[in-house]
Amino acid sequence: MATIDQQFVEYIVKTLVNNPDKVNIDRVIDEKGVLLSLSVDPEDVGRVIGRRGATAQSIRTLLRALGTKNDARYNLKIVNTDGERVSDYEHTEPTAARTADDIDVDENTSSELAEKTRADLADLDDLDI
Repeated sequence: MATIDQQFVEYIVKTLVNNPDKVNIDRVIDEKGVLLSLSVDPEDVGRVIGRRGATAQSIRTLLRALGTKNDARYNLKIVNTDGERVSDYEHTEPTAARTADDIDVDENTSSELAEKTRADLADLDDLDI
């Protein structure tokens, strides 16, 4: 039987994807808290992650709120169907996979913007929600 946290993530993700029957959430408890591993159809990975990881981050924020209510610490890992971790910035559409190097800006601000963007992305990757 699925726990409330699994049901919560499942409900959110199933409303986002085209193949809700392929949504699977595994739950493991370790020293860091509760790890939820989410796998979806490869076609739907981009929908779950969103542009620049915004959708995945929103799901993690909602999980953090649930964790506050339940006195638990949740981590969400999005994996592909083979069980390998999917980067939150990979996306099936090319526009979402843009990096600071892909953005055209004035040469003077280019490296500064690229550095800031890389640091922001690294901070998001390091979030332990």
